[in-house]
Amino acid sequence: MANGIFQVPKPKNEPIKAYREGSEEKKSLKAKLKELKNEQIEIPLIIGGKEVRTGDLGKCVMPHNHSHVLATYHKAGEKEVQMAIDAALKAWKEWSTTPWEHRVAVFLRMAELLSGPYRDILNGATMLNQSKNVFQAEIDSACELTDFYRFNSYYAYQMYTEQPMYSPQGTWNRLEYRPLEGFIFAVTPFNFTSIAGNLPTAPVLMGNVSLWKPASSAVFSAYKLMQLFKEAGLPDGVINFIPGSGGKVGNPVLASEHLAGIHFTGSTATFQHMWRTVGTNISKYKSYPRIVGETGGKDFIFAHASADLDALVAATVRGAFEYQGQKCSAASRMYVPESIWPKFKDMLLDEIKTIKMGDVEDFTNFMNAVIDRAAFETIKGYIDYAKDSSDAEILIGGKCDDSVGYFIEPTVILTTNPHFKTMEEEIFGPVLTIYVYKDNEYEEALELCDNTSPYALTGAVFANDRKAIEIAEKKLTHTAGNFYINDKPTGAVVGQQPFGGGRASGTNDKAGSLLNLLRWVSQRTIKENFNPPKNYRYPFMEAE
Repeated sequence: MANGIFQVPKPKNEPIKAYREGSEEKKSLKAKLKELKNEQIEIPLIIGGKEVRTGDLGKCVMPHNHSHVLATYHKAGEKEVQMAIDAALKAWKEWSTTPWEHRVAVFLRMAELLSGPYRDILNGATMLNQSKNVFQAEIDSACELTDFYRFNSYYAYQMYTEQPMYSPQGTWNRLEYRPLEGFIFAVTPFNFTSIAGNLPTAPVLMGNVSLWKPASSAVFSAYKLMQLFKEAGLPDGVINFIPGSGGKVGNPVLASEHLAGIHFTGSTATFQHMWRTVGTNISKYKSYPRIVGETGGKDFIFAHASADLDALVAATVRGAFEYQGQKCSAASRMYVPESIWPKFKDMLLDEIKTIKMGDVEDFTNFMNAVIDRAAFETIKGYIDYAKDSSDAEILIGGKCDDSVGYFIEPTVILTTNPHFKTMEEEIFGPVLTIYVYKDNEYEEALELCDNTSPYALTGAVFANDRKAIEIAEKKLTHTAGNFYINDKPTGAVVGQQPFGGGRASGTNDKAGSLLNLLRWVSQRTIKENFNPPKNYRYPFMEAE
């Protein structure tokens, strides 16, 4: 045991590279894209540090060119899940007692590798496998994930220093933060490599072990993360990589008595099913599992008559259509007052007409493809519904083409019904629905915004009138866990805007903050008495 009270370096956000024409970073990334694209690999399960092949195979394809296979991957079943549980529990015995500074050192090494030699690898894999443009990949798989590793390390240090305020003379009160007993089940989505890299690791930083099921449509970039973890020095078995179907992996995991927690990002229906299953199994678990989840949103932009139209247009285009609207935080519904609607409409449509869409390797494209055929069909279904409805019209976009890749145009729907289907249901695609309200019904429209959706993840209000901002902030208190004033509802930054929402959007445990890490520890209070009493009698018991 080291004799020292160590300080973790105070983190700063990883600088975002611009990838300008002729820059070295652009040349380097272009070369890595070509390399990753032209080598088809076979991805095994990784259990206890060993490669496991099941023969039950899936494919990793490029959404913008779905005939191109990047890799095949092996899928886990019940047998492999049990192997992973056994490997995790074995690793827990040593990792849970590893001094915190050595765990932090692994994470700081991860950050250095990711901001250096792994930057091109993870950015390239994310661009190809998840169809992200270079900027969306850079802010996600490079910068945000690097930030997670550096800031979480610092938050862990801060947590450990949080001790009881007072110890009376003769005693010493202490608080330790123990890892949970058992394993954490991390289930990650396709849309952010940073989430995929954070959900299995945040508990691990605190001394836990993880079983990690990545999204089937993002196994390629997830596998690259596993390689990063190993190179950084993470011991075998601390994170076990088990891609596969939700049922074949999830059911045996949730049936294990050793389940200590769930770290989840995905659909509301899946999360509720998992929670329900945990409730059914509650008597068999050795401890009450911690359940942490973020499940999406129906995020809004709300404009006041005093809004700056140029800023509003820019935020709308970026908020609704960056990464094809496939962000939990993406703007999906919008409220605009009558007085500014005609001018705003013309400005918005003119700007959307300039958007280019296509292959990620063409850096002039702002948009790329949606993730897979299932997403394509779902999004197309909402667009077709709007086309056939009497209380809605498509103002721009609406075309869908899956002949080469899963491409859907940026689409804006105007509705006269504030409870129209596309105003209420999560679409997870490049579809924005707008409702125009009367200027003298500003507060009523805010209440409508609050009551329309079951979700409460992100939202933005645009106004230059301070009183209007004050009213909106109050009326929309529970409507969004991340609330933006004169900014788009996407782009939360680690260390600046801890991310998460309430209602049907999740448990709001704020990824990228100390609040999230607290969920992965179980505190033990220690009181040491240096002068213990030698008699049970108290002074009040003395004779009258």
